[in-house]
Amino acid sequence: MSKTDPRGVITYANDVFLRVSALTEEQALGHPHNLIRHPDMPRAVFKLLWDTLEKRREIFAYVLNLAADGAHYWVFAHITPSSDRSGRLLGYHSNRRSPARPAVTAIRDVYAQLLDVERRQSRTPDAVAAGTAALDRMLTERGRTYDELVWDITDGGTR
Repeated sequence: MSKTDPRGVITYANDVFLRVSALTEEQALGHPHNLIRHPDMPRAVFKLLWDTLEKRREIFAYVLNLAADGAHYWVFAHITPSSDRSGRLLGYHSNRRSPARPAVTAIRDVYAQLLDVERRQSRTPDAVAAGTAALDRMLTERGRTYDELVWDITDGGTR
């Protein structure tokens, strides 16, 4: 589990997060959460994640992370906005769990298609736009939202 401020800077990290990410508390706290971003994670998924959170909605997502020691690890993340009593955004709270191997295989295939599209672009904004368009097309072809796709993968297609 971790918490961030509204800009994505880590304000809290539990022992499991620190152990799995191979970070010390000093290396994590006060640093952007994207310090564990794996280069094989599609930018379009992070755009979707931030767009969803900006609307003050929760999101579930499969995320490939990069530990400080060079290892990589998949998580099934549940990220929620945190607000005070007046509704002012305080930051974000993310709980993660280890995903099932079939779910990782399924989402890895989806993400590989997005990465292929993104890597054909020479500029980051173009890569994000191309990846987002590819994700939108993929979801439209499947007749699913990202949330529905994630839950289909999580449930093994039983929904």
